[in-house]
Amino acid sequence: MKITDIFKNKEVTLSFEVFPPKTDAGYAAVEQAAAEIAALKPDFMSVTYGAGGGTSKNTAAISSDLQDKYGVTVLSHLTCVSSTKDTVKSMISEYKNRGIENIMALRGDIPKEGRICYDYDHATELIYDIKSIDESFCIGGACYPEGHVECARQSEDIEHLKEKVDAGCDFLTTQMFFDNSTLYQFLYRIREKGIEVPVLPGIMPITNAKQVSRSVALSGSTIPQKMKIMVDRFADDPDKMKEAGIIYASDQIIDLISNGVSHIHVYSMNKPDIAAGIMRNLATIIR
Repeated sequence: MKITDIFKNKEVTLSFEVFPPKTDAGYAAVEQAAAEIAALKPDFMSVTYGAGGGTSKNTAAISSDLQDKYGVTVLSHLTCVSSTKDTVKSMISEYKNRGIENIMALRGDIPKEGRICYDYDHATELIYDIKSIDESFCIGGACYPEGHVECARQSEDIEHLKEKVDAGCDFLTTQMFFDNSTLYQFLYRIREKGIEVPVLPGIMPITNAKQVSRSVALSGSTIPQKMKIMVDRFADDPDKMKEAGIIYASDQIIDLISNGVSHIHVYSMNKPDIAAGIMRNLATIIR
């Protein structure tokens, strides 16, 4: 099923993201985690791709398993920063052959060892190519409520976002954020610029103290005082920290739904217990 059709058929949706293992040795553990999250019956699950496409075969395999074995709609990621046009064409064909209808089209992070290919510079180019090869795919894209770290001004980032949507992006998922007012301001600004596609807030449950500095380093996300106080209070007790992080994320989601932002994506980090905790807290609200 196309994700845009899910949005049309359900007022409130909740989805989870999993990431494939970097090596084949880790495949069984990730497969088990993905199966446990699928058993929670989310509205869909996304499967990431890895810098330079290093996990591409596992992305396709896990996506197929989730769809064929567990009946979960999947959103398979595809990054282009270190891919040739032929590689992209091959992955699109593989997704099509596996019955996958949804692609998350991303530039991807620049690999630490540097780029090996320069066929693509931006996700917009990838979206154009997907649509030109097979326009039947439902395409998701990324957006950044606090602005992309490579853009000097948010207005510039929103201009690029409009280009992405005009290229054929059907919906957007945000980078993680921890203060909902940031998202509400962002939505106001992009709607002013004529970007009307659905926007899914990307929610990252912070369940251990190390995630805070890592999240800031990777995404540039602002950590609100409320979260800092929570981490300071519970950082030395892993069980309490995990539960506090799940509750914080659940509170974010409840506030979003209360304010009419009804399609939520959770970066569950391959942790079924975290996904289950959020599902437990929202069970009545999302059903």
